[in-house]
Amino acid sequence: MTTAKTALAVIPDDTCMTAELAGPIFEPNAAVISPPVNEQVRTYVRASKAPNTIRGYESDWRDFCNWCSRRALKPIPAVPEAVATYLAECAERLKSGSIERRIHAIAEAHKVAGLEPPTHAAIVLNTMKGIRRTLGTAPSQKLAALTNDIRAMVDQTDPDMIGLRDRALILLGFAGAFRRSELVGLTVEDCLFNRDGLTVTLRRSKTDQTAEGRKVGIPYGSNPGTCPVRTLQSWLEQTGIATGPLFRPINRHGKVQAGRLSGIDVARVVKKLALRAGLDPAKYAGHSLRAGHATSAAIAGASERSIMNQTGHRSVLMVRRYIRDANLFRENSAGKLGL
Repeated sequence: MTTAKTALAVIPDDTCMTAELAGPIFEPNAAVISPPVNEQVRTYVRASKAPNTIRGYESDWRDFCNWCSRRALKPIPAVPEAVATYLAECAERLKSGSIERRIHAIAEAHKVAGLEPPTHAAIVLNTMKGIRRTLGTAPSQKLAALTNDIRAMVDQTDPDMIGLRDRALILLGFAGAFRRSELVGLTVEDCLFNRDGLTVTLRRSKTDQTAEGRKVGIPYGSNPGTCPVRTLQSWLEQTGIATGPLFRPINRHGKVQAGRLSGIDVARVVKKLALRAGLDPAKYAGHSLRAGHATSAAIAGASERSIMNQTGHRSVLMVRRYIRDANLFRENSAGKLGL
């Protein structure tokens, strides 16, 4: 029987691969695959995953390769015992969700190389099961920014061009229940103003990797000061932006730049305004706008179907998480106890 010690030992043959030879995920290495794939195949292989997913996988894969290199182990093909040991060490510093992603990265690297992933082995599966039971799987989510929170944030924006952009950003993000990547990915061409409000065309999203597209309606708000449609119109009119990225950086001289904001910029704007509004900025980020829409809509009595139409969720279970949060105090039996 192979012991853990011998399984983790270096296999002394010419096929032993170092971290350098392993190469990045989605870049099949000629040392593993013969004949080598051409550049067109490489391009389409990389296009099979979202850029953020690829960056995450490749970062995780490098971490595993470096771990193997320090122990003179083969990163590919990796033995299950080595993967299980790596996961156990990761559990000392990472959350279960981050460890899950490392498993996916290791599996993808082996699949691209035409090898059976070691992550399917019982020892790896049971190790991960034990990590989940020990560390838990509850995600650490930011708080939802509810309607009153959004109003308070809008009140704290600056009177200059940066303040106008920030107002348009958080109001559109909240009303459209957009992910931050969707929000910063918008262009002027994606926005169509009409008598009912604004129609936003999402060319691609997290749940639409094949770019089928989805339209989101943004109605006029009852309060001009917090109306996402009027605020966005004002942003475009005052900046003169007629094409290209919708939300852009502004330099210290108040000049609008040609590029687009990043997802991190959305989080920074939300945190900045949360702090000014007297909220804990550590508990709010870009996702607070999307979560806030779903939760606020549920509190107002919106149906699951209407919330899903706006958020683009394909699973009703995800939407029901927001509804449960909204109902924590609205439909609470403890309130009937007469305390």
